[in-house]
Amino acid sequence: MRSGGPWTTFVRRFAGVAGALVLLIAAGTLGFSRIEGWSAVDAAWMTIITITAVGYDEVRPLNEAGRMLASALLAGGITLMGVWFALLTSALVEMDLGQAFRIRRNMKKIESLKDHVVVCGGGRTGHQIATELKGAGVPFVIIDQDAGRAEQLRRLDDKTPVLVGDSTKDETLVEARIGFARGLVACLSKDTDNLFVCLSARDLQPNLTIVARAYDEQTTQKLYVAGADHVVSPNITGGTRMASVLLRPQVVSFLDVVASSDGLALRLEEVRIPAESPLAGHSLAEAQIPNRTGLIVIAIKHAGEGEREPGWGYNPGPGEVLGTGDTLIVMGQTQQLDKLASLVGA
Repeated sequence: MRSGGPWTTFVRRFAGVAGALVLLIAAGTLGFSRIEGWSAVDAAWMTIITITAVGYDEVRPLNEAGRMLASALLAGGITLMGVWFALLTSALVEMDLGQAFRIRRNMKKIESLKDHVVVCGGGRTGHQIATELKGAGVPFVIIDQDAGRAEQLRRLDDKTPVLVGDSTKDETLVEARIGFARGLVACLSKDTDNLFVCLSARDLQPNLTIVARAYDEQTTQKLYVAGADHVVSPNITGGTRMASVLLRPQVVSFLDVVASSDGLALRLEEVRIPAESPLAGHSLAEAQIPNRTGLIVIAIKHAGEGEREPGWGYNPGPGEVLGTGDTLIVMGQTQQLDKLASLVGA
């Protein structure tokens, strides 16, 4: 639990009240023993029933000094009981208000989202996707129907916007501002739920890029029909990767390095050439991307502008012309990618 939170404050205050109660009981026990000459057990019992005001009879008849002590203990006990109830009420209110404020801040973050990714499902896959998006600096929102799991996600990172709701319902997707989103990931635990998410998302946002997970290979085609642009099957992907690790381990190791966004120096990225880019219409030789940025241009995906055919161009030569909407696949360091973004005008 974070230092300074409601729970920490409550524990600190509770320790103070408990300490005061122990001191009061000790003082009363010592006082009755000295004034009345009672045993420690009788003195302690008399102190406890006096502090708690339970209304029991006196252990033995009290003299004037004993009655004055009992009165003082009674006043102290009532005061401590009042402080205790006030403390308990305050802690409950603070926790409730803290939760309400966290939810309100979370909703404000969601209401301000734009050009973000909607992640449907906050399980292990959804959490990993959110981690990758956060590392890439892409805004996102996680939707999960389990309130407990949503609270766990918020505790892991207060800056992670989490929406509690059913991703298969249109109103939940609308609340996640799907109309302003750039993409959606359907990674719920059931293929049927992912199917409904794809249908709803495609209907609400026709231009949305949708990526769906399919446990059953037979569901893959149905997800494409429902509106998914890309379908990932953990069984197929996992099997392919395991075979690749055996057949070409160094290639897999290299791809892990360049594909990861976990603070590594070398990255593999894609950069789109916008219409207003100064590089549009120029060849790679004229753009001089390697010389000006230090990046390696691995491939170009042509958008098919004008009379050009759309498709991929691998290991492009210096005469390759960059067109509007083309996508460069480059490899290099973060600062080099920033230079290319500035050069392209993205």
